Amino acid sequence: MAKAEDKKPKLSEADRLKSLEKKLKKLKSAFKEAAASVESRVEKGAAAAVAAVTKAKNPVSPLAPAGFPDLPVVAGVEFASAAAGVKYKGRTDVMLVRLVPGTAIAGAFTRSSTRAACVLDCQAKLAGKQDDQQGAAIIVNSGNANAFTGRNGQEAVDKVTGGVAEALGIPRDRVFSSSTGVIGEPLPAERITAVIGELKTALDAGGAAAAARAIMTTDTFPKGAAVSFPGDGGTINVVGIAKGSGMIAPDMATMLVYIFTDARIAPAVLQKMLSARMDRTFNAITVDSDTSTSDALILAATGKSPAAPLADMRSAPARAFGRALDQVMLDLAQQVVKDGEGATKFVEVRVTGAADDADAHRVAMAIANSPLVKTAIAGEDANWGRVVMAVGKSGAQADRDRLTIRFGDMVLAENGWRAPSYDEAAASAYMKRDSLVLGVDLGLGKGKRTVWTCDLTHRYIDINADYRS
Repeated sequence: MAKAEDKKPKLSEADRLKSLEKKLKKLKSAFKEAAASVESRVEKGAAAAVAAVTKAKNPVSPLAPAGFPDLPVVAGVEFASAAAGVKYKGRTDVMLVRLVPGTAIAGAFTRSSTRAACVLDCQAKLAGKQDDQQGAAIIVNSGNANAFTGRNGQEAVDKVTGGVAEALGIPRDRVFSSSTGVIGEPLPAERITAVIGELKTALDAGGAAAAARAIMTTDTFPKGAAVSFPGDGGTINVVGIAKGSGMIAPDMATMLVYIFTDARIAPAVLQKMLSARMDRTFNAITVDSDTSTSDALILAATGKSPAAPLADMRSAPARAFGRALDQVMLDLAQQVVKDGEGATKFVEVRVTGAADDADAHRVAMAIANSPLVKTAIAGEDANWGRVVMAVGKSGAQADRDRLTIRFGDMVLAENGWRAPSYDEAAASAYMKRDSLVLGVDLGLGKGKRTVWTCDLTHRYIDINADYRS
């Protein structure tokens, strides 16, 4: 007996086409999802590969602190960061800071004759009387210095600061910008303005750490510092972030530095207190003797602390504020040196007994900037003769027979000759330390100065030989 076959109704041509269209639509959807998944994995893999290569090429400095500090919130300050693709895709490279109305602003900038457009713009805005009843903002990009870019430089600054002013509802002359990175390349301002909305949405009082990372270039770690102290009627906070690793030989400022306080203090007084501390901090460091086109320091005081205003600079709270500002500025300055490109040694150069402070500074910087001194330190060679050379070339008043040279507590040379107590083995052992103190007493007067530098290794060449690529 023949087996009966199931009979299925025949589909019309129209229904058959509809069925095929549904199947095709499902296939297209599945293909699209698969393609998106593959693309996502490829992008993540590429980003991971780039990060791995970058990390391998630029390992964290051995002198870096254990981690980024836990910074207190400064009332009246909000931070945001975003990836604009200024130079590299997928890299966080823009930071925005919003400051409340009533904020006083002070600044210090490079005196390079080839200053970047953003530096010139900030200087012009701070030259006149401040309308501190208005809010303020700071926007910073890494990857492009916007320096030596002709008329395009100021146009780019106007677009970026104008975009921030419009988004935050503040005057353009209260928006300060900074740029860091490659010199001579036009700044793609449209990439920055495209993320201003994203930045505005992301503003957060606790976003300082991410902002510090956004402004890094060849830095191997983000830099932050803070001091809090009791004012008259409440706590006053001073918080700072910075970037800097190479092209470090400041002249009125250093790298990019942003310091925030909730103290109530007038703009003119704030500027005076900042300027008075530059020579002992940011103008007392060097990595490679090169002064940047883009060095900038902006100090903002929101006035939101419950403490009484700092009006009398002789008062105890004002002196405490000065000490706190000193501490934050010096901490950040020394972190920059510790992140010097290729650095393995942190070096303090102490000069005493100079004819005056200016001569002491000349000698200290001649030692700190000497390639021969710095390479000897890198090689852990106790070659104090190179220090003698640096003193002689400095242009400062010096007398061979009055000169004393110390490495740490050891006297290596005195009275125009090698010290009788000189111990080559002990000096060589001292040079193996991560942190060194080189002391020079000129025996001429009361002038003194301390500066900080790092050694010079082949890694510095590796980093700077392909900086643009």
